[in-house]
Amino acid sequence: MEELKTKETQYQVCVEAAEERGYETLGLRSNESWYEDPKHIVFRLSRYKFIAKMFSGYKSVLEVGCGDAFGTRIVQAEVEKFTAIDFDPVFIEDVKRRMVPRWSFDVFVHDMLSGPVPGEFDGVFALDVLEHIEQKDERLFLQHAFASLTPHGAAIIGIPSLESQVYASPQSKIGHVNCKSAPELKDLLRNYFHSVFIFSMNDEVVHTGYHKMAHYIFAICADRKNLI
Repeated sequence: MEELKTKETQYQVCVEAAEERGYETLGLRSNESWYEDPKHIVFRLSRYKFIAKMFSGYKSVLEVGCGDAFGTRIVQAEVEKFTAIDFDPVFIEDVKRRMVPRWSFDVFVHDMLSGPVPGEFDGVFALDVLEHIEQKDERLFLQHAFASLTPHGAAIIGIPSLESQVYASPQSKIGHVNCKSAPELKDLLRNYFHSVFIFSMNDEVVHTGYHKMAHYIFAICADRKNLI
């Protein structure tokens, strides 16, 4: 077989990497997005980029509801130790199947409604998860999600805005049973933290603009309350 040689030598490393390690693959969810709506992968990865910069330098970070964990590596690159959980075994098996030694992390099946994740974390985040939790269960979910935080730890919750749902796809609407406006999300999270900061997001841009025009909202939470 003839050896592949790139026209420009600096790109030969791409051929060598493929020959040495093979090709990495998209995750279950990212694979479907890449076929149906490729730009959505950009939006999703930009959310992980925001998390990565907010938690840069943290010792131990937990992702709640990792799905196929395709964006997880972006956060993992900025923190010392990374742990991810999801309640769906299908997605966890997909994550484990695609994991490579250089980017390995702890990942396992866990339903946050059943109890907290063992251990301590100075950062916890959940992207596109809370809107899938029935309103009657949201306080139990959050109580367990934040229970493993160290006293000075921080949490970040990201969800599609309530106002964006008129534009959501039929597939998204099936699972979006608990979307919130920015004020509603802030009020909910202030039950658990003294400080909650809200950011808007449109496409891949995070900003402080008018929340009713935001497609997505982030809440950064700090100074956890001591709840009995």
